[in-house]
Amino acid sequence: MYTCTWAPTVFGGQQVTGAEKSGSTFPGHAALQQYVVPRVQKIEELGLSHLLIAQRWWGSGSEMESSSLDCLAMTAFLAGQTDRIHLVTAIHPGFFEATAIAKWGATMEWLSGGRWAINVTSGWNLKEFDMYGIDALEHDQRYERSSEFIDVLRGAWTESPFNYHGEFYDCNELQLEPRPSTPIEVFQGGQSDASIQMAAAKSDWMFLNGGSLERIESVIQKVRRATKSTGRTVRFALYAAPICRDSDEEAWDVIQKRVDAIDPDFAKNRRRATSGAQGMWSSEEELSLLDSNEGYASRLIGTPETIMARIEAFQEIGVEMLHFDTSDELFLRDVLPEIQ
Repeated sequence: MYTCTWAPTVFGGQQVTGAEKSGSTFPGHAALQQYVVPRVQKIEELGLSHLLIAQRWWGSGSEMESSSLDCLAMTAFLAGQTDRIHLVTAIHPGFFEATAIAKWGATMEWLSGGRWAINVTSGWNLKEFDMYGIDALEHDQRYERSSEFIDVLRGAWTESPFNYHGEFYDCNELQLEPRPSTPIEVFQGGQSDASIQMAAAKSDWMFLNGGSLERIESVIQKVRRATKSTGRTVRFALYAAPICRDSDEEAWDVIQKRVDAIDPDFAKNRRRATSGAQGMWSSEEELSLLDSNEGYASRLIGTPETIMARIEAFQEIGVEMLHFDTSDELFLRDVLPEIQ
């Protein structure tokens, strides 16, 4: 199974427990050497296959994550600090010109030695769109824009010169020099009907928020039905936040204490902040509130044996990549080596 974690670009996580009601202050340039580089080196040493660099340009620190460092700059920085891990940069179409990202991505492909891929995220943080003066469009239109974005990326990487005339993007006689040496690999987010249709037609991977086995299987089956008309294969990465302990009871005690500490006002703010999404953050269960991508709802909670059985169940329904938080040392010691 492939393994993925977040790149360290956010310096104060979201809180729904009332423990920290204001966003943290970015610790400055020194944090790159004191925090980012050692953490990324540890991730490589652990043997993870992928590192996801989020585009999160705004967060309140209470409703969602605190503001983070820019995804493009951090990808370039991390490429110079790593040797093996694949870098996946999240990009919101609308914030960037597709042709410019095609060029930037081709450069990253060379700088990283073929270790770069893109995560095309159509976006749900509507306040972030407003702050930067970007037209958020209606939900399904965002996926139409993303679909064209992928068309331009693939076309620019495979054809020279390349011409494209769409509703959202346009280019004439585009040539990328130097040419990329490998095909572009496209990840995407989303679990709505519009996202499923785009995945079936355009993407290689889907990042899925955490959820129950039944919920994740339902999404995967929808995508597989959609690919029957496109003839393509889509692969799946699942987000999870593990709690590994010596007994199942001990692990669930940890979870219960976090659930009991949820601040109702923070929970309300979280649901409001994610209202631009469809299919994600739709669960009313409290586990989905405990982190920003519903990771605890995947229920990798318990002993190493319990967690392994859960991972194997997700594998059986088609999950090929586990995207997880790396804060649980027992998970890293006793479970991670078994799935790589």
